[in-house]
Amino acid sequence: MPRFERRVLLGSLLVATPPLLASLALAWIPMGEPLRWTCVTVAVAAALLLARWQYHRVVFPLYTLSGLLEALRQGDYSLRGVHGGVLGDAIYDINALAERLQRERLEFEESSYLLGKTLAALDSAVFVFDEGQRLRLLNPAAQRLLDAERHRLFGLSAAELGLAPLLDGPAARLLRHVFPGRSGRFEIRHAALRSGGRGGRLLVINDVGRVLREEERAAWQRLLRVLGHEVNNSLAPIQSMAGTLATLVARDPLPEDWREDFRGGLELIGHRAEALGRFLSSYSKLARLPPPQPRGVELSALLAKLAKLEQRMAVTVEAGEPLTVAADPDQLEQALINLVRNAVEASLPDGGVRLRWCRDGECAVIEVEDDGPGPPPSDNLFVPFFTTKPGGSGIGLALARQIAEAHEGGVALVARDDARGALARLWLPNRVAPGEQG
Repeated sequence: MPRFERRVLLGSLLVATPPLLASLALAWIPMGEPLRWTCVTVAVAAALLLARWQYHRVVFPLYTLSGLLEALRQGDYSLRGVHGGVLGDAIYDINALAERLQRERLEFEESSYLLGKTLAALDSAVFVFDEGQRLRLLNPAAQRLLDAERHRLFGLSAAELGLAPLLDGPAARLLRHVFPGRSGRFEIRHAALRSGGRGGRLLVINDVGRVLREEERAAWQRLLRVLGHEVNNSLAPIQSMAGTLATLVARDPLPEDWREDFRGGLELIGHRAEALGRFLSSYSKLARLPPPQPRGVELSALLAKLAKLEQRMAVTVEAGEPLTVAADPDQLEQALINLVRNAVEASLPDGGVRLRWCRDGECAVIEVEDDGPGPPPSDNLFVPFFTTKPGGSGIGLALARQIAEAHEGGVALVARDDARGALARLWLPNRVAPGEQG
């Protein structure tokens, strides 16, 4: 039997004891009438006192319990009851419940604050509609997109906001649209929500045009920095030598060795002009790469041909399974020539270069392994015009990656795990296009 029930039973028995004793006394003990009424009075008074005592023991803890439960119902989780008494166990459990609810509300408030800050920091416009498609939540980006004050937007329907067509279309799509605050190309995503047993809709709008413009601007800035650096590297010595030659011509009489000075100066100007021309030609090749024209290319024949093209050292072609891929043979050969040339230049004079190919799931992988010092520690290896080699153009790796990505593949350059050197990997989708094999 629970502790509270035992105490209630004991208190009830104590309340019933004085009348019971008085009844026994009246029934069995011979006494006079005054004494009999005195006993009855004492018994009744004792019963009333015990009843009051029992009332306080039962009712007051229930009042405490009721007050704690009311505080919980009102959301006040700071109120606590004193342990002990007939309902000590129940009060202890309610205190523990209040602590847990208080902790959970604090976590919820912190999560809500973090969610609000996250939504406010998003560049994406976020709208939340209820089951009647009336706006219930939006972030600052959404407010800017609609170009209106927040209090004027809440409660309006999606149709009144001009967003109903976006909720009726596919769950994810790209389109051009004109909003009150901005126009351009947007990514539209929407999904169903449920809150409090009721449905709703979530609408997220991303301005992809702005992102693309920012990336394009950043790309132009990087390109202009590289172009400016390379052009200045050539124009500065040309300008300096031209000034020197102008000074030499102005001398009267001319020095005896003026022809040699002129010849050396003109050779320097020609050399730098030639280097600048090669650089601009490399840029033109990278910028004007045509779309690939894929046809079947047998890798063993292609790699054997590449190995014969290299004259500075013998390139080993490791045997592999017959494998034909769909690729533009000229572009793929150009990409691999750049990878092989880098490997050979890194391995000269005493190293070696090995070519191999394999099938890796849905991809065909071509590997170029060398015994050189390994790739330089830089994240810019595939950035156009970036080079760590004296006289390098910085085009080879960038062109190889551009060709591979045009074929829905990719290129990676990593350090070898088994020895000193680098490993270049070019992968393409493992599918064959109809047509002549190259």
